[in-house]
Amino acid sequence: MSPHILILGGTTEARALAAALASRPGVRVTTSLAGRVTRPGAVAGEVRIGGFGGEEGLAAWLREERVDAVVDATHPFARTITGNAARAAAVTGVPSAVLRRPGWRPVPGDRWHPVDSLDEAAQLLPSLGRRVFLTTGRMELAAFAHLAELHFVVRSVELPEPPMPPHTEVLLARGPFTVSDESALLCHHNIEVLVTKDSGGTATSAKLTAARELALPVVVVRRPALPDGVTAMPDVAAVLRWLDLG
Repeated sequence: MSPHILILGGTTEARALAAALASRPGVRVTTSLAGRVTRPGAVAGEVRIGGFGGEEGLAAWLREERVDAVVDATHPFARTITGNAARAAAVTGVPSAVLRRPGWRPVPGDRWHPVDSLDEAAQLLPSLGRRVFLTTGRMELAAFAHLAELHFVVRSVELPEPPMPPHTEVLLARGPFTVSDESALLCHHNIEVLVTKDSGGTATSAKLTAARELALPVVVVRRPALPDGVTAMPDVAAVLRWLDLG
């Protein structure tokens, strides 16, 4: 009987895993996307769009579709779906794992200010600079909306959702970006401080290198902790070995 693997997707690693699984004979792979981006990249195998209706809805879907394993390859800050997936897998007895690229680590020359939340980042910003390059995601600008004395440059694939700071300049662009790209942006907009989430990986790390070279402070929002008992894996190869498909 063909194994059915559900990938909770939305990341580069999720697409890579779907491609690797779809190339295996006899493996059925379904990637679920939240639908927040109107033009997601191509994904191998079956694709479903939209939520499940909480952990109960996901548990029902796992049973109905006879899923044999769940791989949560969502963004490291997708706390809600990660929690729902862990509980739905536990209640149905379906093996589950989390695919998370390793987080970033500071190196000599970095001026990092680690914080545990966007609210904490917003509290810290006025003491670090008045011109901010904000790269925390287009749907999470509300935490900074009250900072009327600061100027924000926000880069996003699609238009951000309000509320947002009154002095916000939006740059519509899709990465990856080089260090030269990021240095030019920081200099052109006279950026004094960068705010980012610890998403990890190399696709978005060029801005950190550029900030280091320009001696800019960087506010780094730490990742939320994974649910207790969740198995975390750093890359596609580890997941394939866990699935006994390596």
